[in-house]
Amino acid sequence: METGLRPVELMSLKTKDVDTQQRIIYPTTAKYGASRQLRISENLAERISDYIHRTHRQPEQQLFKGSSANYGKLYRTMRNRLAKRDPSLKNIRLYDFRHYFASNLYDKTKDILLVKQQMGHKRLDTTLIYTQLLNLNEDEWTCRTANSVEQAAKLIEAGFQYVTEMDGLKLFRKRK
Repeated sequence: METGLRPVELMSLKTKDVDTQQRIIYPTTAKYGASRQLRISENLAERISDYIHRTHRQPEQQLFKGSSANYGKLYRTMRNRLAKRDPSLKNIRLYDFRHYFASNLYDKTKDILLVKQQMGHKRLDTTLIYTQLLNLNEDEWTCRTANSVEQAAKLIEAGFQYVTEMDGLKLFRKRK
């Protein structure tokens, strides 16, 4: 969900395609898409690094077990297991994560060309399909304040946007 990778690209990742120090993934593109570099969060980089060390993956080795032919089955098995606790999860399709990524990135940046590049699309028409599917609540916000650079940095890392400064406090907001 964080990278917008196609499922087949995710299953094709090799250990060498992930730079956990720089927090960048270099996916091998699918569907004749454009090549790209994807920035990942520190949290995801740490989780991938732990996984690589725990499973003793070598640089040329596939990062995740399984083939690109059965990723859908692997996803449905995991989703259905989780849906026993929360049945609404059963409605989430694998590609919904990719749609969410595109819609969310467009909402944050309002830059459709950036979204196109990050999705690995060659045609803007394809990107437009992905960005229309999420109905974001334009009027619902979570607001936070920061009175130090450290607090502001944490809010920005959590997805908050700087709005203004009042009475020595920096105001930030993020959509609910």
